[in-house]
Amino acid sequence: MFSSLPFGYMFLSVMGVGTVLSVSSMHWLMMWAGLEINLIGFLPLLVYQKSVSESQSAVKYFIIQALGSSFLIFGSLMSFSSSFSWDTFVVGDFNYSAIGFLVLTCGLLIKLGVFPFHYWLPSVMAGLPWISCLLLATWQKFAPLFLLLSLTEMNQFYVLSVFICLVSVGSSLIGGVGGMNQTQTRALLAYSSIGHLGWMSFALMHSEWTMKMYLSVYVLVSISLFTSLWYNDFGNMKNIYNLKNYSFMYLSVMFILLSLGGLPPLLGFVSKWLVVLVSSNSVWTPMIFGLILGSLLSLFYYLSLFFSMFLSSLKKSGFKNAFVSNKLVSIINIVNLVGGGLLLLVNTMSSV
Repeated sequence: MFSSLPFGYMFLSVMGVGTVLSVSSMHWLMMWAGLEINLIGFLPLLVYQKSVSESQSAVKYFIIQALGSSFLIFGSLMSFSSSFSWDTFVVGDFNYSAIGFLVLTCGLLIKLGVFPFHYWLPSVMAGLPWISCLLLATWQKFAPLFLLLSLTEMNQFYVLSVFICLVSVGSSLIGGVGGMNQTQTRALLAYSSIGHLGWMSFALMHSEWTMKMYLSVYVLVSISLFTSLWYNDFGNMKNIYNLKNYSFMYLSVMFILLSLGGLPPLLGFVSKWLVVLVSSNSVWTPMIFGLILGSLLSLFYYLSLFFSMFLSSLKKSGFKNAFVSNKLVSIINIVNLVGGGLLLLVNTMSSV
């Protein structure tokens, strides 16, 4: 991808400078400037491609990010009008500050692509190549997530906390329900990203360390998934059912998807378990059930897809491979039972 662009690595460097500037600043104007520099570095990687769908996705992404930036600068102006300071930790008049921080949060949520501003993410990601999808799902989430973390840490407004909780639960449910009707791989991963962003936005309200751990696990699993899909992509991987042509490849991809869904004892389950443990003693404990429900919906879809593809390959392979396949299914069931028993044991210990 980057070899086709004469200044591709320079654009990546501009993205990195914008992200670092936005995260390390304590000034709302500098945060906004860092996000804009990051956008300037990412857009050429989307625009200067051969496909028309990639250019359309770049235009959609630019319009949405410009809308989020306008919300961000408008909210910071409202906060400045009450406190006469651009710093994040200065609070002026309560009413203006609460409304300003709420508008700021909406701008960051638009840039993240979470509920109720999630409609642009699946359509944008569906038209991008794999490396651009990886950058959009991981790198482009760093700065808005950490800015949202600074908002929740420095400005403790009850309305803002309720809003973030509702956004996190809605994102998890949308990530589960939206993936039920998807067969396109990129759109499916976009809805998975929306669900995980809901978990991360809920985790940052309780523990910064838990949010960073969840983000690290998500980035690690996403890099493995997108790299495997990009490496084995020969133009026929747009639909997820085409994975059945690669016996070992589709099996590894499906296990990574199950890890994204949070199947115990895979790596994606550990991050969700940490969020549940940290938030179990807070006032927002009932919100955990909505998060778990969304995760179960996505996991149900991944499991049904896994077994449908598994049985279709079993039908083609014949009886010789049927015994091996049945053994593998039995191993998966045993792993699920062990993970469920481990979860029950941990819950019992935590209740005691």
